[in-house]
Amino acid sequence: MNFLFLYTELADYFINCCEELSTHGTVHIIRWPVNKEAPFRFQFSDKLKIYDKQSYSFEQLITLVSQIKPDIIVCSGWIDKDYLKLVKPYFGKIPTVVACDTHWKGTMKQRLATFLSPFFLKNRFSHAWVPGQPQYNYVRKLGFSEKNTKRGFYCCDLNKFNSVYDRTIESKRNNFPKRFLYVGRYYDFKGITDLWQAFIELDKENVSEWELWCLGAGSIEPVQHPKIRHFGFVQPKDLEPILAQTGIFILPSRFEPWAVVVQEYGAAGFPLLLSNEVGAKDTFLEEGKNGFSFQKENVKELKDALKKIISLDDRSLLQMCDYSHVTAQKITPVKWSETVIEIHNEYRKK
Repeated sequence: MNFLFLYTELADYFINCCEELSTHGTVHIIRWPVNKEAPFRFQFSDKLKIYDKQSYSFEQLITLVSQIKPDIIVCSGWIDKDYLKLVKPYFGKIPTVVACDTHWKGTMKQRLATFLSPFFLKNRFSHAWVPGQPQYNYVRKLGFSEKNTKRGFYCCDLNKFNSVYDRTIESKRNNFPKRFLYVGRYYDFKGITDLWQAFIELDKENVSEWELWCLGAGSIEPVQHPKIRHFGFVQPKDLEPILAQTGIFILPSRFEPWAVVVQEYGAAGFPLLLSNEVGAKDTFLEEGKNGFSFQKENVKELKDALKKIISLDDRSLLQMCDYSHVTAQKITPVKWSETVIEIHNEYRKK
């Protein structure tokens, strides 16, 4: 079989899922350039065929797709107009799948999209594939049937982060690291300034041994504080020493369609502190069992969530670690791969 993905910005977790899928055939990926603000260095196996979109004219892309002879096409969203044009000739001949990670908010723009969907989505795509419930609600309103809508589009490299858990949990049982960990870009929509403000205020009110370690880069200048440490952008292969020295993962986003990082750090055994905007929250966070949630942009609620963690003893924190690890196994690369095959096989039976 030939699987074709029309993709925007690649990530390690997506590549890992494609590696799993490659046991069923050849995986072809047309991709956008690497984001300069998240300069991941990828290593591709021979099982994957990677094509840089900017290296082809549109006419050459048409030729490329025809040469690939795809049995199924998966397109990451509908932002790229060239991708939409590439898919249309194959609609009705093979399964064509649109992936969507946008939450249904009921905005005027989204309501307009539901009206226009028959003219730009439903005439190109036979199926929709979403990460979870917030996105499922949207694509159903766009007109995709329950049968033709699949979940679990985002999945982390579980083996990698499960291994981190296996290698670090015993040392944490002996001496739980009193450090919060933020991993993400330094932008307003990530809520990073809310986190810094909440942590600094809490440290003034209730001096403790807890620290905040932040990994990432962006337009916001890092705040300077004796208990806040900045590492800049860290390549995935260099993460483990930091993960071994930190205890709680926190994501205070003001806007976050999903966040695969939530599953990653859950699998690695981190209790979770997540804003209500994080799409992955409903799947991987169970309130009080492996962490706490808070309203976006609400520094007081964020500070209260930090307080709840600080007030817990090591035994309770370790129970949260184990619960996060187990909960993270809900979506796997094998299930992801099986979804692609399922879509293909269901389509052929029509």
